[in-house]
Amino acid sequence: MGIYNLERIFTPNSVAVIGASNKPESIGRALMHNLQQGGYEGHIYPVHPKYPRILGLPAYPTVEDVNQAIDLAVIATPISTVPAIVEKCAGAGVKGAIIISAGGRETGKQGHEIEADIKRAADKTGLRIIGPNCVGVIAAQARLYATFTHQMPLPGRMAFISQSGALIGAILDLSLKKQMGFSHFVSMGAMLDVDFGDLIDYLGNDPDVGSIVLYMEGLTHPRKFMSAARAVSRVKPIIVLKSGRSAAGAKAAATHTGSMAGAGAIYDAAFRRAGVVPVETIESLFDCAELVAKQPIPKDSGLAVITNAGGPGVMAADALAAFDLSPVSLTPKTLSRLDAFLPPFWSKGNPIDILGDATPGRFRQAVEACVSAPEVSGLVIVFVPQAVSDAADVANTLSELLKGTSFPVFAVLMGGDAVEQGRRVFIKAGIPTYDTPERAVEAFMYMNAYARNLELLQQIPPKQHIKAFDKSRAEALVNQALAQNHSFLTEVEAKAVLSAYGIPVNLTRKAASEPEAVRLAQEMGYPVAMKILSRDILHKSEARGIHLNLRDAKQVREAFTRIMADARAYDPDACLEGVSIQSMVGEWDYELIAGAKKDSLFGPVILFGMGGVMTEILKDQAIALPPLNRLLARRLMEGTRVYQLLKGFRNRPPADLGRLEEILINISEMVIDFPQIAELDINPLVVGPQGPQAVDARMVIAPSQIASPLHLVISPYPDQYETTTRTRGGLDIFIRPIKPEDAPLLLTLHHTLSDESIYYRFFSPLKSLPQEMLARFTQIDYDRDMALVAMEAGHPEERILGVARLMSKAGGLEPEFAVVVGDPWQGKGVGAALMAHLIDIAKARGMTSVWGIALAENTQMIALARKLGFSVTRVPGEAQYELRTRL
Repeated sequence: MGIYNLERIFTPNSVAVIGASNKPESIGRALMHNLQQGGYEGHIYPVHPKYPRILGLPAYPTVEDVNQAIDLAVIATPISTVPAIVEKCAGAGVKGAIIISAGGRETGKQGHEIEADIKRAADKTGLRIIGPNCVGVIAAQARLYATFTHQMPLPGRMAFISQSGALIGAILDLSLKKQMGFSHFVSMGAMLDVDFGDLIDYLGNDPDVGSIVLYMEGLTHPRKFMSAARAVSRVKPIIVLKSGRSAAGAKAAATHTGSMAGAGAIYDAAFRRAGVVPVETIESLFDCAELVAKQPIPKDSGLAVITNAGGPGVMAADALAAFDLSPVSLTPKTLSRLDAFLPPFWSKGNPIDILGDATPGRFRQAVEACVSAPEVSGLVIVFVPQAVSDAADVANTLSELLKGTSFPVFAVLMGGDAVEQGRRVFIKAGIPTYDTPERAVEAFMYMNAYARNLELLQQIPPKQHIKAFDKSRAEALVNQALAQNHSFLTEVEAKAVLSAYGIPVNLTRKAASEPEAVRLAQEMGYPVAMKILSRDILHKSEARGIHLNLRDAKQVREAFTRIMADARAYDPDACLEGVSIQSMVGEWDYELIAGAKKDSLFGPVILFGMGGVMTEILKDQAIALPPLNRLLARRLMEGTRVYQLLKGFRNRPPADLGRLEEILINISEMVIDFPQIAELDINPLVVGPQGPQAVDARMVIAPSQIASPLHLVISPYPDQYETTTRTRGGLDIFIRPIKPEDAPLLLTLHHTLSDESIYYRFFSPLKSLPQEMLARFTQIDYDRDMALVAMEAGHPEERILGVARLMSKAGGLEPEFAVVVGDPWQGKGVGAALMAHLIDIAKARGMTSVWGIALAENTQMIALARKLGFSVTRVPGEAQYELRTRL
């Protein structure tokens, strides 16, 4: 439905409160009072005429009188009456509704049915709903107080979205004490319609919102959330506290990967991929909320600590150590400046202990030294009550100095009543205050994580060469097993699927009998390994089903007899298909695990970490969402402790990290192609002189009702849009969607543009494309935008001749287009070919029109638009034309 009707929820011209009573404490009365406080002249519409009038309003209407003049309805009636009210509102043209009423799905089957009736009524006209079971909405800029809470926030640029109504009240109360300003408070309730993705999109496009803070219990549309968060987090920090992180769902998992990829870890992986900063406690959420409301984002982790007591400085350093960091090293110039006024026995480093006799003047000098130090990106000022200094005096001395610093500043005032007045001074000056150094450091590190996320989002991945996969072979194996109602592939089958996707495996053959086992071992060459082959026994070592280093026929016969006997003893009902005979891998240096799991909410996730039989005990693993490229695969590995070993340790040589990246990318491609893969374990994936090899593999499969790639929460590269064509100028070109690794090619294209071409495309003299812009142009969300590049077919070197792109607001049906062609290829039909293909994609996606703006002097673009059937309309008062085509 898009974000457009949300404007009528957050900036309505008129509001109706439906459901009032004459009781002073009624929700309807409280709602009306708050709305009138904001200047809304709305009326209360009782559900039935017999309801008495309140507030002394004349000409008391009923819900039957709701009309098209009303943008927003706030409904606070028994839930059983809400479907009929929503239907009446939808029929009258009301654009949005906030449903306060409780008693929906949380009460059971009947509540679910009522909510379904509400949704059906709203969907008839596209009426958007927040709730039910919520405490309402506050939009400070619009002075909309559509809530029954008794407090109103201070104005600010932070939006707070919560699934918990109680937390809305708690944050609101805290914000008044801490002098924190907010742009919005939104209580989500049951999220029958409007969800996190909708609100992130809407608030991301609101220039009055600088940051977004979320309290999340669950997601209803994860793909929409990921799309919105990935777009908005590039320009505004998003902080989230996710509750309900229980690992109970992992208990039933059949593989190591399944059991280790718990719900909390998967949410964290999704947040990282989306550029969202997760926090773990309510305290951290409050601390981060105060920080983003008052202070700038740090550019890096260079934190300085000024303290008038040694112990708290050590506590701050220890808190940084928990994040594998140390206080920033001060330059000789900064140390010299501090030496000039501090006593001889100050700490001579960071933390900067200015000693217990520090006066407000000494605090000021120390702060001035840090503010001017280029190595400092954040400052914690710790004050402990001492005989010679007063907290209020220190705060008054520093407050004016700290206004407008380019990096975040925190005040830690340790104590109670003795420091309370100083705390108030800092709060009034917009400086976050904390009780302990640990809380200040943690808040700083969460925001540093956002800065780090931004940096990573703007990195350009290296080019990757995807090898051709034998998808049909893998498909035959999976489909055959599903046709026979199998839930697992045998190790032989699983390794065949891996091999089809370019993942190296050791030679593995099936032997159904003892003589066949001997024959295969002799053909393969000794020594060999033998493993039980059964779909009912996944963890072979538990059934004593693995024998290694078998060196002759006698040992093979003995191993076969023992393995079969042990397997029957382990599980008398297991179907034993025989054994697998495998070539023994030579010496290896590392045992790893790589795998995947299909999560019920986020779809497939990929796991990497320390492998072997102790993998679940060691718990050294990291999780990522597909699709992966080389950069994302490397980040996944970097998230583990074993990565440090893989770079080489003592007498162990470094692993081939590039080959490991390829294996993770290939696993990503495999789970993209096969939504039937429920779980995959490659454990161990051994790494030695011969390179990585999968020496054991398990694969759990299940029929999928969702076809690829719709089972993913991040849209993969859409190869269905690749095409080859000949332009009217005789050029053979290959048109395909843009890729993240196209950034260098895009930069080369920009260098072929004349100043005039650059001005026509960007409306400004952009000499080069900065890294941030290159990342934004090439790392697109294929769900909401599209960018096509034209490559010269058959040219020995890859080069981009032109680019055309569609840019959409979330849910919008009228995307804007832009097109640019390198000067050497202008006038040869490249732009026309790109635009024709782009328009076909827009039609296939159900867009209603495509539009763009061209400067009046850009006659070539205007002529091309006319040729493609666009209308050309002069923009009033501008030397520009709007180009639009209806689809």
